[in-house]
Amino acid sequence: MTETALRDAVVGAGLLAGSANVIMQLARAPVGYGVLESRVDSGNLFRHPAKRTRTTLTYLAVATLGTDAERAAYRRAVNAAHAQVHSTGESPVAYNAFDTDLQLWVAACLYKGFEDVYLAFVGGEPERFYREAASLGTTLQVRAEMWPADREAFEEYWTAGLEKIGIDDTVRRYLTAIVDLRFLHPVLAALGRRFHRFVTTGFLPQRFRDEMRLPWTGADQRRFDALLGAIGRVVRVLPAPVRRFPFNLCLWDLRRRLRTGRPLV
Repeated sequence: MTETALRDAVVGAGLLAGSANVIMQLARAPVGYGVLESRVDSGNLFRHPAKRTRTTLTYLAVATLGTDAERAAYRRAVNAAHAQVHSTGESPVAYNAFDTDLQLWVAACLYKGFEDVYLAFVGGEPERFYREAASLGTTLQVRAEMWPADREAFEEYWTAGLEKIGIDDTVRRYLTAIVDLRFLHPVLAALGRRFHRFVTTGFLPQRFRDEMRLPWTGADQRRFDALLGAIGRVVRVLPAPVRRFPFNLCLWDLRRRLRTGRPLV
């Protein structure tokens, strides 16, 4: 496989930013309610946390590290699940999982997450992989021409997108449950809750912190910067396969599933 700049942004330590990225995505009401009301039971984080996590990480792995054929196979599998995700007459907002504008927003949030992780843990210019990051959306229905042409155009898109976010009480309760790790066993949740809340809040832009009503102080920021600096010093000396774990494991699992005919999602 041809090496690409985007592969350098695939860092396992980036999982620390995962819940923050979910909050950013679901801050658009149609995305939030699409997840809350989804009839795909196997994708319910609170009922099947391991499976949901595997599916999400595999999507990121195949979008950034996979081949075109692997992306096409995963697209078909995800599309089958997404066909069940659409609003009803009782839904407070209209949504459809095949809405390319909503998919573009999700892809933009994912790119922001990759960019933040790259700057924190790897260093360098994220613009070098910006165009390749379109695969975060084009692996599903986002058309290549929908991806903003360059980083400046992306910033304009992002700024305009912030005007469309709004987290109501219903979605906030759901997201707060994620922040507090309520999808885990109570003992595990209790052990990790304080740290998870800290790193999740740290990775959120201020606008999203405000929507989630998550307090953040200057002292918190200094502690967060110190934490990222310490992790980054370790990440930068790791061999690439170790640095990319568990995304490379998820891609290996996807290829095994393709060979053996097992379900992909």
